Amino acid sequence: MKPTDISNPDYFHKVVDCQYACPAHTPVPEYIRLIAAGRYDDAYMLNWESNVFPGVLGRTCDRPCEPACRRGRVEDQPVAICRLKRVAADHKQDDTITAAMPIIPQQKNGKTVALIGGGPASLTVARDLMPLGYNVDLYDDQPAGGGFMRSQIPSFRLPESVLDQEVNYITDMGVATHYNSYVDSLKSILEKQYDAVFIGTGAPRGRDLNLPGREQADNNIHLGINWLGSVAFGHTKKIGKRVIVLGGGNTAMDCCRTALRLGADSVNCVVRSPRSEMKASPWEIEDSEREGVTMFENHTPKEFIVREGKLIGMRFEKVRAEYDSSGGRSLIATGEPDVTMECDDVCIAVGQDNAFPWIERDLGLEFGKWDLPILDETTFQSTLPKVFFGGDAAFGPKNVITAVAQGHQAAISIDLFIQGADLRQRPEPGTTLISQKMGIHEWSYDSPVANDQRYQVPHEDVAKSVKDRKLEVEIGFDASTALQEASRCLNCDVQTVFEEKNCIECDACADICPTDCLTFIAVDSSTTESDLRGQLKMPANNTEQSVYVSDNLATGRVMVKDENVCLHCGLCAERCPTAAWDMQKYYYSVTKAGQMNYYEPNSKAEETP
Repeated sequence: MKPTDISNPDYFHKVVDCQYACPAHTPVPEYIRLIAAGRYDDAYMLNWESNVFPGVLGRTCDRPCEPACRRGRVEDQPVAICRLKRVAADHKQDDTITAAMPIIPQQKNGKTVALIGGGPASLTVARDLMPLGYNVDLYDDQPAGGGFMRSQIPSFRLPESVLDQEVNYITDMGVATHYNSYVDSLKSILEKQYDAVFIGTGAPRGRDLNLPGREQADNNIHLGINWLGSVAFGHTKKIGKRVIVLGGGNTAMDCCRTALRLGADSVNCVVRSPRSEMKASPWEIEDSEREGVTMFENHTPKEFIVREGKLIGMRFEKVRAEYDSSGGRSLIATGEPDVTMECDDVCIAVGQDNAFPWIERDLGLEFGKWDLPILDETTFQSTLPKVFFGGDAAFGPKNVITAVAQGHQAAISIDLFIQGADLRQRPEPGTTLISQKMGIHEWSYDSPVANDQRYQVPHEDVAKSVKDRKLEVEIGFDASTALQEASRCLNCDVQTVFEEKNCIECDACADICPTDCLTFIAVDSSTTESDLRGQLKMPANNTEQSVYVSDNLATGRVMVKDENVCLHCGLCAERCPTAAWDMQKYYYSVTKAGQMNYYEPNSKAEETP
């Protein structure tokens, strides 16, 4: 085992589990401390610099950061990272945020970029390129920007005013918007001599089910994403009293809840898989059931039942899931009688596909499996060099935060491409590592670890909310509760940094560590990481997280720390008589196009009041 190289920017980045799990690598602990300090404007701008849509994502993000949160290793629930992001958006001063937006140069650089699609990926590209002096033209077939954030996320989850504000922060930079403009030919766009083209058109085609009765009942069978868009733009205002929704993802949950608001008395959500394998976020399932939606698992649709030309129900086969040795799943019929459910309407929400009928196939832009464009996974460049992709249009349906992350990377590539630079030479991240010590036993952040269960976000009364599809269901944290929830953060960006030359091997740090993550152990040249992990005081079994290994100490032993279970409490540093341990805040930011960074962190972590 070689000593750990903590100068590698990826080492401590991986230790900050929440930030590492975020596709856009938002500095989560930093903005949570800012919220705890009541610095909502700074917290908002820190978010905006990386994830672009704090108000939107604070309501709708899939929250990949939360399963990674260290608080979840101490208690049942992680910190409510997503809903704290919303606190920054809800409590910010709008005038201050407007004034903090980047200055757009009046003298342009003479280069023009076309964005096809007005969703999160395209808007992120615009947000990164406009401050560099580019002219940006955005084309979208909807009447306003936002893409599927506008058409597929219902207003009761994402108010239109929140989306409008965050879209306008970008378009007000001077983006030339061409709304209500469907692009039916990429060739026609290329003929306009743009210096680069970015395609962020999402995955706009909902999957259908070719079952008996489908054609006869067409008027009462709706593809989920199309139906949600029709509702969002006011074209559809009612639905039958009895509704079946097919599918187990977030789109299916949105269809269920929207149907209730359009007049349905009963909504049954039917999935083929076991409930535990539903793709919808657990909180979306909970919200749906709170409002009265009934879930049926292990039911495979067999037929739309039509009588006298009218849809009256569906027939399902009951199945069970069986798994082979490699984890592959098969759905096996149980042999029980088929199940019939009555209904007036059905929404099909069983997945989405990409669709590029408007891209001619003789341009040199190649497509591969699933009719997806062949792209460089780092640069997002297609086989037609000036054309780039991002968001769901690139590698298939994901989520908003992934689209944002890809938009940032595509913007870097576009900027490098237009400059004639090597697209593979990506800019290094910005990092700092700064001591938080203020006295012998005093740190610039709150470090004690206390038991504290997650605070629940309040909701509107169900009877009231299901009558108004534009009434936001989640009310959000008030400032007091936000402070309490923010205080649950364990500050995992404040790192324990070890100086071998100061260590006297008293082992006091290992004695006081509340999680037994520190071990002083003798090793030799044959010791492997696997050997070492198994010999620690508390074996380090999670190989996805690193172990921190020091250089040889005076006795020939090494210090080994399991980064997976460290709580960053600082007790090791407080106990150490020789200052061999120090608590140092690690700040990591993904460099954007042009290497611009609009938020500069303080050198000291904010102390929670």
